Amino acid sequence: MSVNPIAQELNAIIKNGNPHLMEMLSKTGRRLFFPKGILTQSAEAREKADPKFNATIGIATEHLDTMYLPSVMGYINREEIKARECLTYAPSYGLPELRHLWREFICEKNPSLAGKTISLPIVTNGITHGISIFADMFLDPDDVVIFPDKMWGNNHLVMAVRRDAVISNYPMFNDRGGFNLDAFEKRVRMEADNNYKVVVFLNFPNNPTGYTINEAEADRIVDILTDIAEGGTNIIAVTDDAYFGLRYEDEPISESLFARLCDRHSRLLAVKLDGATKEMFVWGLRVGFITYGTKVMHGEAVSLYEALEKKTAGGVRGSISSASHIGQRLVLKALGSPEFRRERDAKVMILKRRANLVKRLLAGTKYNDAWDVYPFNSGYFMCLRLKTVEAEALRLHLLNQYRVGTIATGKHDLRIAFSSVDEENLEALFDAIYRGAKDLAR
Repeated sequence: MSVNPIAQELNAIIKNGNPHLMEMLSKTGRRLFFPKGILTQSAEAREKADPKFNATIGIATEHLDTMYLPSVMGYINREEIKARECLTYAPSYGLPELRHLWREFICEKNPSLAGKTISLPIVTNGITHGISIFADMFLDPDDVVIFPDKMWGNNHLVMAVRRDAVISNYPMFNDRGGFNLDAFEKRVRMEADNNYKVVVFLNFPNNPTGYTINEAEADRIVDILTDIAEGGTNIIAVTDDAYFGLRYEDEPISESLFARLCDRHSRLLAVKLDGATKEMFVWGLRVGFITYGTKVMHGEAVSLYEALEKKTAGGVRGSISSASHIGQRLVLKALGSPEFRRERDAKVMILKRRANLVKRLLAGTKYNDAWDVYPFNSGYFMCLRLKTVEAEALRLHLLNQYRVGTIATGKHDLRIAFSSVDEENLEALFDAIYRGAKDLAR
């Protein structure tokens, strides 16, 4: 298939800024572009046409304003959000003001980004869609993607099933209850020896275990990836920051690994996947973001990043057209609220109290004959490693006999979302799980 001239132009910009990025892009990624067609013509018309005669975009208007049904807009405060601010199409890139504000939000939460250049985030329909767009951009069949053995199952569906990538795992924890740096390094170096490009997913807080690495572990991960890039292998380090900021102890890192990786080496591309979804407790609004960071070798960083943004927006345009306008508008309004940070901190504190209670409940010997506990210090979840029964059998038994819902994530791993259980019900929850395990063991 021939490559569109616009895609060729974007490829030339990327190759000039950092030629290694062209080696990282998938066949689809090299062909992607943002079309000029209807969207460009409509933008020109909004700027120059008389509103009475603007017959370009495929929405309906009346009286020179957005047409709407009162039965729809009646549920929306029209003093706060106008019909044109929520019912019309959002740009495929996302709302410009939201993209700029989210980059400011990223930099506020990651102070070590000061002085570094990163792209403007592209808005996706939640982080799952962000992973899918990333896969379109960077994964060809048989490309290797490295995960710990404790990983979110949907990653397999998005990357292995839909893009034919190869998922390569390493054991996440060592015998001391920390991140298994030796296994991580061995796996990445092994794949780097056999491939010109390796994708490494770094998901902290981790789903399903709720573990976030500490400073020493973070430094070592960055050093390993930088050294492998220095050796000539292209590394794409994807930080899946879905649960970013939800940490309940002092030891875990407070910043995303993206901040440490985004300018380390020209053969290392850092990709940040995050969103309002979990960070702002607005799961159904489906507002996620993709942000890029790398070392630019020639020219202006802004040109390189704009080329990547256009390709990414082309991927959004070619899949869902654009993410929800009303979802983006609500996130934008909330981020601008003077109460936002105080309100969010209060909710995080509720989750912290639950996490700490779970730790206290599981710290003694009461349940020791039924399970071990994987390390956890952040996020929504924690995981049990069952000693006497298999997880799926216990999950079904708990559901049918005790009306308790859990998730089996492996043969002996049971995930517990303490985020969805009120504090006063947590002890009863674990008592029920213990009884269910003893039932099956007998």
